[in-house]
Amino acid sequence: MQTATIAFDRFNQLHDDACHERIRAARARLGDRAVLLGHHYQRADVYQYADLTGDSLKLSRLASQADAEYIVFCGVHFMAEVADIMSKPHQKAILPDLAAGCSMADMANLAKVERCWRELNEVLNAEEAFTPVTYINSAADLKAFCGEHGGIVCTSSNAGTIAQWAFAQRPKILFFPDQHLGRWTGYTMGIPLDEMMVWDPDLELGGLTVEQIHKARLLLWKGHCAVHQMFQPAHILKFRNQHPDGLVIAHPECSFEVCKQSDYVGSTEHIVKTIREAAPNTRWLVGTELNLVNRLAEEVKPEGKIVQFMSPTVCMCSTMQRIDPQHLAWTLENLAAGKVVNQISVPQHEAGLARLALERMLAVS
Repeated sequence: MQTATIAFDRFNQLHDDACHERIRAARARLGDRAVLLGHHYQRADVYQYADLTGDSLKLSRLASQADAEYIVFCGVHFMAEVADIMSKPHQKAILPDLAAGCSMADMANLAKVERCWRELNEVLNAEEAFTPVTYINSAADLKAFCGEHGGIVCTSSNAGTIAQWAFAQRPKILFFPDQHLGRWTGYTMGIPLDEMMVWDPDLELGGLTVEQIHKARLLLWKGHCAVHQMFQPAHILKFRNQHPDGLVIAHPECSFEVCKQSDYVGSTEHIVKTIREAAPNTRWLVGTELNLVNRLAEEVKPEGKIVQFMSPTVCMCSTMQRIDPQHLAWTLENLAAGKVVNQISVPQHEAGLARLALERMLAVS
């Protein structure tokens, strides 16, 4: 069995058609030793090979249930970390391109979160006052931080349920890294906007006064998704003027103003389900990632449904786009030849604490 890694240079300039042939051949050689997980935002030419698809919550569950030796994650880095954390000891999580990260996840790091925790302790007892909640779009060490400090992980599918759990533990929540998901979740729970403060990690005390910290029920990290940040209320207004009977659905990573003006707000799974189950001949404006919107538009077109992307500007998850047929072919051929490449391995201690926070989430959800 070959042990020397096949160099990526041999694939970098390979035409897509040749890549697809080699992907199919390598998958046939691997058989059930490998399972491919694909996020809804994945580009179509890679998504087509996924054995299992879904949003972050669904894929977290699937990763914990997979039996294959190799879990090849067609997504981004934090998703492959979750697969490694939740999988069995003999399994290996693989990310076809290590450059596939998440700009939102990068907006919160462990050093800044620990500094925030220390500063909160100067105002009140953070361990008694705050439940730390990290969006699944975060690094493993932040999930471990939540595990260590009585906190939990959430996704856009279960954020409301998780927030209820968190408030049952302690009176306040520190929510990172996406302020928009946190704000919309708090709003749907009836928390006034002036009791949800934004914590700027680059400013002393997050840029807040002691009085604001005492008043806040929900501290929102100053982070956002670059894709969902593109959508604006003006896009919705234009659509409603042109199509008064049209319906608007947005992801909760969109701004508060966009969510408030939408008819429906929910995760990618919720968006897919809502439009699939909608009446024929309906028209939809969708505020989420372009690959998902395009795929959904083609799927429901035979029912006379029209699905359009909310922004006039092309806006996709550029980091997830880095998982292309060339990287997937290279990864699978190496695995078929007995060489593991791009394995994502979370340190054992960190993985244990992160698993605790993820298992709390799965138990509550």
